[in-house]
Amino acid sequence: MASHARRVPDPRPAGSRVPPPVLMAQTWAAAVFLHWRIDPSVAAPYMPPGVEPDVFHGSSWVGLIGFRAPETELAGVPMPFFGSYTEINVRLYSRGRDGSRGVLFRSLDASRLAPVLAARSLHIPYVWSRCRPRRSGWGLGYDVARFGRQARSSFAVVPDYGRTADDDLSILLTARFGLHAFLARRTVFFPISHRPWPLHPARLTHLHDELVPAAGLPVEGPPDTVHYSPGVRTLFGRPRRVA
Repeated sequence: MASHARRVPDPRPAGSRVPPPVLMAQTWAAAVFLHWRIDPSVAAPYMPPGVEPDVFHGSSWVGLIGFRAPETELAGVPMPFFGSYTEINVRLYSRGRDGSRGVLFRSLDASRLAPVLAARSLHIPYVWSRCRPRRSGWGLGYDVARFGRQARSSFAVVPDYGRTADDDLSILLTARFGLHAFLARRTVFFPISHRPWPLHPARLTHLHDELVPAAGLPVEGPPDTVHYSPGVRTLFGRPRRVA
């Protein structure tokens, strides 16, 4: 960890910015990142054709991520019907044979139905759930309860605003400029662009999670890394096929 004054480097290679047309713009706010090490062989069965687990420091990783999405635009048009919603996702880390690096979602819980239906049309595994931010003596975090299901999650952290998380592992786990998905019998990559996260280390103060095991990825003990970011604005580009 380095001092707060040091800038987080932008890990995007040249040419990775989203080319026009921009399909969607969205603000991600108050993001909490919890990550556990897993063996790459655990992640491999979930990867679509042409994609393999991305490996950092000898391990692959599973993330439990919570954030708010207060603003959404489609093709430059604000979408008030989407409103401000909360999302909690479980994700793996993926690398395509074409060199693309992104995430692979195992589940995404959202507090509004409209984005859930839109994502499901793209075969992205969104679940409509009771999701809300929490701010209490436990710190900043999120609560999730799935409708009609048993899976629940709640977690909270206390950010260390005096430090910036700019080590290689922190950046590789949080600066993922795209996602892989299996759509219409093809593996595709959705490019995403945003400025570097203002990223801080954080201390875990509360965790009760059933979402990661429900996604088929049982983990033990507290997360290996914990981070917090006040947020960024993101741009989503047109998907392309992964060879």
